[in-house]
Amino acid sequence: MKASELPQGGDLDALVAALAGREMVVVAPHGTVNTGLVTGGQRHTASHPAEGGTAAGPMRQGPVRAKHLETARRRFVPPPGFEDALAALDSGIIVLLGEPGTGRETHALNLLAHGGEEPVLVQVDGAVNFSRWGPRAQGVHGYLVMEPPDPFALRVWDLSRLETPLAEAGARLIIVLADVPGLAGALEDHLGMPVVHHRPPDARKVFSAHLSDGSTDEGACAGWMRALERGQLGDLLPEGLPPRYAARAAEAVLQLGVAGGVTGAEVLRHVARAEAAEIVARAQTEPALRADLLAVTVYGGLPRSVVTERAGELLRLAGPGREQDPDIRSSHGDAAAGTRRRLGPEILRLLGAHRAPCAADGTTDTVSFLWPAVGEAVWEALCRDHTDLVPLLHSWLAGTGPEAEQVERAGRAVAAMAVATGGRSLEHLRDLALSPSLPASQVAGWCLGTLVQDPATGQVATELLEQWSVTVEAPLREAVVHACHPDRGQVTEEQALWLLRRLMTTLDDDTDALSVVLVVAETMVRRFEVGDSGTRTAVLRGMCDWTRSEGVPSLLTALCFPMMVDADLAWWSEQVLNEPELAFSTVQLAAHALDESATFAAMRDALLVWCAEAVDVEHRARALSELLDGLVSARRPGSLRWLLAVERGPDSMPGKEPAARALAAWRGESPVSHSD
Repeated sequence: MKASELPQGGDLDALVAALAGREMVVVAPHGTVNTGLVTGGQRHTASHPAEGGTAAGPMRQGPVRAKHLETARRRFVPPPGFEDALAALDSGIIVLLGEPGTGRETHALNLLAHGGEEPVLVQVDGAVNFSRWGPRAQGVHGYLVMEPPDPFALRVWDLSRLETPLAEAGARLIIVLADVPGLAGALEDHLGMPVVHHRPPDARKVFSAHLSDGSTDEGACAGWMRALERGQLGDLLPEGLPPRYAARAAEAVLQLGVAGGVTGAEVLRHVARAEAAEIVARAQTEPALRADLLAVTVYGGLPRSVVTERAGELLRLAGPGREQDPDIRSSHGDAAAGTRRRLGPEILRLLGAHRAPCAADGTTDTVSFLWPAVGEAVWEALCRDHTDLVPLLHSWLAGTGPEAEQVERAGRAVAAMAVATGGRSLEHLRDLALSPSLPASQVAGWCLGTLVQDPATGQVATELLEQWSVTVEAPLREAVVHACHPDRGQVTEEQALWLLRRLMTTLDDDTDALSVVLVVAETMVRRFEVGDSGTRTAVLRGMCDWTRSEGVPSLLTALCFPMMVDADLAWWSEQVLNEPELAFSTVQLAAHALDESATFAAMRDALLVWCAEAVDVEHRARALSELLDGLVSARRPGSLRWLLAVERGPDSMPGKEPAARALAAWRGESPVSHSD
């Protein structure tokens, strides 16, 4: 990068901020700087450099332990570009850029030790003053400097001065830095020496290397890998997993015992619980970090904007003004609320999380745990061991975003909270459902639908569904309907029909009835769409019973049936021809929908589609004739209205011939003919 290409203005500010890492870097020689809120007395003390150079603190360095180096070399998996990095190191000094936790140090040690049988390496304090430091004359093969606090404090003349003594001593020097956008080009221009990008090695290769090195029985390790069930290796070593996590997984396998029959699922639970315990402890005293942790736990995998917005909302609910309170700023680089809200690299590392492109569009960033299983372990630990959070979390989850994915995440989180607390947290579910937030009743429904089959909390969930199905509060009834939705829970067909029928008895004189009826209709149609033949038959049988009642159940049946006919004409044709009971139900429900003025048009159009689909398809044509015969026999006013509408319609209208035959039979002019 040329000097003219270096970031200017705001871009340079962004680069400096990114380089700051855990501590703010301020370039202001002899200046007075205040980087945060200061209360109480303040004093400015100016220190002036001594003539002839700056005062240097004690310089710390020491040998890399031989045992540590030996292990790092045995388990080393060369990352992409290792050979190129070796070639660059021939110059004597290189800068290695990479994300922390991705194996940078192991990479650097193996670069320095390459080709030597018993190399001697020395690690130098990152705060070393290179104007005063120099290599030993002999006996050391390589020097490693980890993360100098200010990369731009490295002076080209100081490093150039070291090239000759390093070459004379037969040693190499590697300076390892955390990578941020724009840093590589800036350093190449600033220092004029090789800058190498570290890219992490494949996690599965790292896992295998650690597993093989830690076990004396290679056959047992290979057998354990072969015995993994489908998908378990991907769960244990998901794409993008940093090497240190892969190494931790291998250590867990060795600890639990390869030959003892430990399963991949058990290993995953072990590492997830250990990781969760560390993360929860890390966030224990930092409300901002804990808010981020909870947001990633519930909404991980969704766009980063969703996670940050939900974290901010939780922080707001935790106490007025807390999101701006400097006392809750993280000691890990959370110097300002705006910085924290972006979920920067340091925060993600503390949470064991990462950013990744959204699978749907490839451009939106998502945030999730490196090990997705960690989320469940974190949530369980927080809800079980920090019961003081339970009321706050219910208020927070009630106000989730309206998108279906957010509602589902919130509902499942509330259900998991109930399981973790042995059902005790369900005492807060009523307040959640009655929250003024629009998605609140859906969140409560997701929770109850998820819990209804749970051995520990299912009985309580069932009792709440029964109570709420006849309560006066519309949001509670809506929660029951949402719980009965097949995409949102485990409520059985029989139980769902019973609850919905019970609920509809409360709607005749209810001013909120329309909103509840629409949700019930959506649920009934969806149950029919996704159900098998047995489920569909049960739904239709229940609806036939509802046609014999007055009021809302009858109207709801007429509203649902046309949409069900549109869902799967092939299935309807088969059932009408082969299942007499269902054929009778079909006639009854079609006639009922045609009789209702509000649903006549929808049923008319559904039958016209059937007529169009029956052209040149023999079994559908026969099924349609059976249906029209039944409508003629039923002698219902809506059926006659439909036949007359088809007769008077344009010649292009489908169904003219079968409708004409049925209308002729109705009028008694001739018997119904099934011939084509």
